[in-house]
Amino acid sequence: MNRTTTIFLLFSTVFSFLGLSQQTQLYTHEQKQFQDALALYNKQQYQAAQVLFESVGKSTTDQETKANSAYYVANAAVRLNQRGADKLMEDFVENYPTSTKRNSAFMDVADYYFETGKYPYALKWYKKVDQAAMAKNDRERFHFNMGYSYYASNRPKAAEQYLNKVVNSAKYGAQAKYYLGYIAYEQDDYEGANERFDEISDPTVLEEKLAYYQADLNFKLGNFEKAIAMAKKELPKANRKEVSELNKIIGESYFNLEQYGEAIPYLEKYKGNRGRWSNTDFYLLGYSHYKMGDYEAAVGQFNRIIDGSNSVAQNAYYHLAECYLKLDKKSEALNAFRNASEMTFNTDIERDALLNYARLSYEIGNGYEPVPAVISGYLEKYPNDANQAELQALLVDSYISSKNFEGAMVLLEKNSSYASKETLQKVAYFSGVTKFVDGDYELALERFSTSLKNAENAIYRAKAQFWQAEANYRLNRFDDALLGFSTFENNGSAPNTEEFKRLPYNLGYAHFKLKQYAKAIVYFKMVSGADVAMLETVDGLMRLADSYFVTSNYRDALAAYERGANLQGPEQDYAAFQTAMCQGFLGNTASKIRDLEAFVAEHPKSALRDDSLFELANTYVKDGQEEKGLSTYDRLLRDFPNSKFASQGMLRQGLVHYNAGRNEEALKKMKRVVADYPKSQEAVQAVATAKLVYVDLGRVSEYAEWTKTLDFVDVSDAELDNASFEAADRKYQQGKTDVAIKAFENYLKDFPNGLNTNQVRFSLAQLYFSQGQKERALPFYTAVADNATSEYSEQALTRVCEIYVGKEEYGKAIPFLERLEATAEIEQNRTFAQSNLMKGYYQRKNYQKTISYAEKVLAVKSIDDRIKGDAQIMIARSAIETGNEAIAEEAFAEVRKIATGEAAAEAWYYDAYFKNKNGDFAASNVSVQKLVKDFASYKEWGGKGLVLMAKNFYKLDDAFQATYILESVQENFAEYPEIVAEAKGELAIIRTRQAQLNSSVNPNGN
Repeated sequence: MNRTTTIFLLFSTVFSFLGLSQQTQLYTHEQKQFQDALALYNKQQYQAAQVLFESVGKSTTDQETKANSAYYVANAAVRLNQRGADKLMEDFVENYPTSTKRNSAFMDVADYYFETGKYPYALKWYKKVDQAAMAKNDRERFHFNMGYSYYASNRPKAAEQYLNKVVNSAKYGAQAKYYLGYIAYEQDDYEGANERFDEISDPTVLEEKLAYYQADLNFKLGNFEKAIAMAKKELPKANRKEVSELNKIIGESYFNLEQYGEAIPYLEKYKGNRGRWSNTDFYLLGYSHYKMGDYEAAVGQFNRIIDGSNSVAQNAYYHLAECYLKLDKKSEALNAFRNASEMTFNTDIERDALLNYARLSYEIGNGYEPVPAVISGYLEKYPNDANQAELQALLVDSYISSKNFEGAMVLLEKNSSYASKETLQKVAYFSGVTKFVDGDYELALERFSTSLKNAENAIYRAKAQFWQAEANYRLNRFDDALLGFSTFENNGSAPNTEEFKRLPYNLGYAHFKLKQYAKAIVYFKMVSGADVAMLETVDGLMRLADSYFVTSNYRDALAAYERGANLQGPEQDYAAFQTAMCQGFLGNTASKIRDLEAFVAEHPKSALRDDSLFELANTYVKDGQEEKGLSTYDRLLRDFPNSKFASQGMLRQGLVHYNAGRNEEALKKMKRVVADYPKSQEAVQAVATAKLVYVDLGRVSEYAEWTKTLDFVDVSDAELDNASFEAADRKYQQGKTDVAIKAFENYLKDFPNGLNTNQVRFSLAQLYFSQGQKERALPFYTAVADNATSEYSEQALTRVCEIYVGKEEYGKAIPFLERLEATAEIEQNRTFAQSNLMKGYYQRKNYQKTISYAEKVLAVKSIDDRIKGDAQIMIARSAIETGNEAIAEEAFAEVRKIATGEAAAEAWYYDAYFKNKNGDFAASNVSVQKLVKDFASYKEWGGKGLVLMAKNFYKLDDAFQATYILESVQENFAEYPEIVAEAKGELAIIRTRQAQLNSSVNPNGN
């Protein structure tokens, strides 16, 4: 029933009009016309009556007839709703102030507007009525009509003033009490309303008007059982809207009586206000299901409550969280607890919700804010909480589980009581490992040192020793590395660690780098026969062979190289080449030639192809096969003009001609060496050999003229040059770093074009690099790398690439990386170049080249999982950029299997992304949860994942989770504007849709 309108059919107003006094004489024409007009008026034929009245008024000379005609003309105009009707009536009153119809005119017009429901117009005319001149029987009607008109015009105070005047009226009393009661009801004066309603005895009013309101009134007065009884009685005869409201009254009454099972069916039948429920409506039904143990149904109601900011919402979110926990939906519970904890309406709920939020954040991770920050926030807010010790322990562990070891260290340094020395030891250890993986070896050493100072746990003491040694090794501090590995070896707990399996390999390399080959052999023999990763086994076998080779134990070297050549390792071609070299040193010239010829034929893409041609040419010459030797040198020069062996090959050709007495041919070759490879050692030797040729030819003056054109070496300074170099190099070999740096710098100042310039630049670069001064090392590495014929060029080129890549300056790195790929003899260096060319071209948005290089990397045998992961992710990203999502999905699946760090975070995001696209929303959410728990430090991917999770939840009909997540993303990811913009867009869509179902939702936000 509409509470603002009423059916006023119970009352009828009978208009009484003053008739003409009976006359016995015949009517005049004028009187006859007036009577006809009056008859038409009383038959409600107002238009025709008005015309006749106007005619009478114009023709009559009788003032009373003229006044009456004007009155009826105006009255007819009112009833015909004619424009200017009010003016006609006002003109009548003004023109005929003494007319007996003046007061009844006001009353008649007011009554007409009242009866037609135009209450503001009625009020206008009722106010003109002279109440003192009003008949007594009209006064009650006037007071009631005035009261009701005020009521209908939404002016309750004025309405009460007039309705109170007729509460004792036999005719209007029941109606007046009803409206007075209803006014009190609408003003929430339920006691006053009830008092007025109880005074009504009219059965018609009670039956038609009060049954619904009395049920509602009893509900609001807390008389729930009475409200139920009255509402149930009214249900069969109620209209459609009242049925909905009565079901609500019954359902809420049962709810307040804690009879939740009885409440549910009635609450479900409520249709809402204009088809929309409010947050309170959803809460009542949800809580009823919750109390009945139907948690799925409870969630289905609670999660429709969005935009809530009151005690009802706080209760709802808290109970929603509990339901999620009952259903083992911890991620969803996390969000609901957080929402409840951010409201202050009920402090107990606020505190308990925050405690549960902190515990769950620790257990499953938190994508919105760091878990340590959540737990710290609780401890700060409730410093004397009974759960303090538990949360302090969780706080430390949360740093560890989220891999925020730096944060954990800062915490423990400020609050040593939060954890034991053993925990600090572990935190420092893990921090060191993280820094090591990131390539920050200096900081890693600091962390391992801290861990060892707090060494309570024997296993972690051993592990820290191992990785401390490994960090020193990466910094080229081989003596420190060897000492560290030896310390680890002597630690009784070392055999119980995973690192112990790698110890022989690492010790072997440390001795190898220190040129302690006999000791290196001992350890590499262990590696080559040990059950370790295939890559280390093969690599250890190669270094074993190298150690034999360097110590001139060619038979054992040969056997090791032959084994290596038969294995599918990255250095298979190197092993084959070294096999040939061993044959040569063993005096098996024919076998060496055979093996080198086979190498050239079988390894057309090997980086050692120029080495093999050079050695083959040398061996042919040594074996007396001069023509084959010279032609092989030509082949080397033709195929590899930029090889470091090119200058040596050309020099050897000249020497062959010289030794054969072909002086002119020899001289041509020597001069070409000088012209093509100035400043090289071969050029210096070529000048010396050319001198001998010129002397033999008796053309010494010609030699003198020629040498004047050469500025790259001053032969007279050669001894001083070499002496200066040897002095500096001796300091270098002795490990006197600072002295060596100064000596090498002085050498370059004194001999800028010296015989040893290239080696000095390389040594100086190595020293700077080992000290972490990469920018100072860079120009020296670059100069050495630009000298393609140097034995150090590949190492230097690799370092140049490494430095530029480390700074992500791929524009500068790419030319060097391409050179390294083309010239590298060491397979690992070529793989390094290809993997970084892949990254560089991706940065420059050249996706075809990115994929091409990624495929090259994946084709390399036995590469590290980290490099594999990088290659797969480059393929996946490029596929995403080019719209090939099928390839991207496959590639990201591979990345997920092997990647760590940010690459793994990205892979898990795309796992969720593709599951979302395939409609598997629940599985997509599982992947996002994995992302935010295990990779919380990669916040951008976490933010993208949360937006995706919100979309999933909305598809799963959980509007609360969807809106809550999107709001949290806006609050916590401001540094990623694109993510925030997407979250805002999705939230706007969801709000608009939910506002159509929930009257508490503001589509434009709170």
